Amino acid sequence: MSLSLASPATFPGASAAGRVEAELRRAIIALELPPGTRLSEQEIALKYGVSRQPVREALIALAKTRLVDIQPQRGTVVVKFSVRKMMESRFVREAVEVAIVRQACRSFAAQSRQRIADLLEMQDKAAARDDHAAFQRYDELFHIELTEGVGMPLAWEAIRDIKAHMDRVCQLTLPGPDAMLPLIQQHRRIMTAIDAGDAEAAEAAMRHHLTEILRALPKTEAAHPDLFE
Repeated sequence: MSLSLASPATFPGASAAGRVEAELRRAIIALELPPGTRLSEQEIALKYGVSRQPVREALIALAKTRLVDIQPQRGTVVVKFSVRKMMESRFVREAVEVAIVRQACRSFAAQSRQRIADLLEMQDKAAARDDHAAFQRYDELFHIELTEGVGMPLAWEAIRDIKAHMDRVCQLTLPGPDAMLPLIQQHRRIMTAIDAGDAEAAEAAMRHHLTEILRALPKTEAAHPDLFE
């Protein structure tokens, strides 16, 4: 297991377990800890400079979100990709985010609209320099800001862990600018519909956007069969 853990200052105010969970979550999503990786409590504790108890708590939290599987007598393993779970995740996420954009067509905070305009510009720049990590960070902030703009931040909490599973696969399906640029255009179409107050167009644009990863799944699974169940 290769792991570069952040310092405690990276997550100010968080408990030791919270800091370890946040860093492991980031490493799992970034595929620094790819599917099938076995995680050692002792090694993580040594790298992070904490006791094994907060590491254990962090792994239990990650198991609840199904990013790791704690196997009795065998240890903890980063879960492999599952096409079935991806389909389920997309179904739940779509239900929430379609409702969000329909609400946004009725009322959307001006401050959030400006923030999204800035995020889309930053996504363009990230794609141009082939910065996948920054691109995904701005992508997540785009979806968070949609929920903020309609005054429903708890909606993001409902789908945050679901999105993490999809983001892992995105690491394999967004290899360069040619793959990133269409996603930015999809974001722009969503916002054009919201600006026009066109709920039907906003819903259609969001549904199309959230099926993008599913269209790439067959090719991704064929190219990386060892990463899938």
